[in-house]
Amino acid sequence: MLPLRHFLLAVQFFSRIPVTGRLAAWAGWSPERQRASAAHLPGVGWLVGLWGGCGLLAGAWLLAPSAWMPLAAALLSTLATLWLTGGLHEDGLADVADGLGGMAAPERALEIMKDSRLGAYGAMALVMALLTKTTLLAALIAAGPLRAAVVLCCVHVLSRLAPLLLMRSLPYVGQAATSKAAHLAGRPLSGKGLATGLLWCLPALALLWQLPDAPSATAALSLMAALLLAGTLATAAMAGWLRRRLGGMTGDCLGAAQQTCELAMLLAAAALMVRWPGP
Repeated sequence: MLPLRHFLLAVQFFSRIPVTGRLAAWAGWSPERQRASAAHLPGVGWLVGLWGGCGLLAGAWLLAPSAWMPLAAALLSTLATLWLTGGLHEDGLADVADGLGGMAAPERALEIMKDSRLGAYGAMALVMALLTKTTLLAALIAAGPLRAAVVLCCVHVLSRLAPLLLMRSLPYVGQAATSKAAHLAGRPLSGKGLATGLLWCLPALALLWQLPDAPSATAALSLMAALLLAGTLATAAMAGWLRRRLGGMTGDCLGAAQQTCELAMLLAAAALMVRWPGP
């Protein structure tokens, strides 16, 4: 039952889904359990992805006769996921953009990232990320709402593997040793933890392989390969950039990596699926 307790801690930390009362007491808490819960981040992605997919399909159903349906459904889905996560990863992206957008030294960059105020670089990164995400999702919806909902769910799962890869490959360089992020990522992720994250991703790959309304099995496999390639390249680029600029990662960097990977995967999906015939 320990993995379930770790999963509940991940849900509690990475989303607004209430884990309180007796359930929270049963899950328990300790720095070691909090650290182990990070491996279940892709599992939280299933909850976020399913919620966003439901919002997408609800918007598409309600606004189907309208020419604005793809954009409106994309906005509704994005709002739904932002509400469920509290914008946790988007906040990390904005903080990293503020800290590393200029040419500040690593020590100064870490101080800027710790500041709760939103700067110009963070505002630009946040606005552009949300606009890009919504636009790409609208393109996917125009190519088929059911396809888009499934792909969105899988992207939310797979993109949450990126933070785990950073935790595995980069040292933690955050300033506050007692912060929540330090409890989560203060030590490198174990091989067992990475394997747990990969296990959460396997059903997503199976869904992409059997994507509903895909024009052919070859098209579905091409989509799966494109998403994996895009996610891998985005994660590798982020890891290399953080190593050069900071010498490691912080909790904000994990959120930024997830957002970067999500955007790269949505771009790859849109580039392929807009060329597919209608469902």
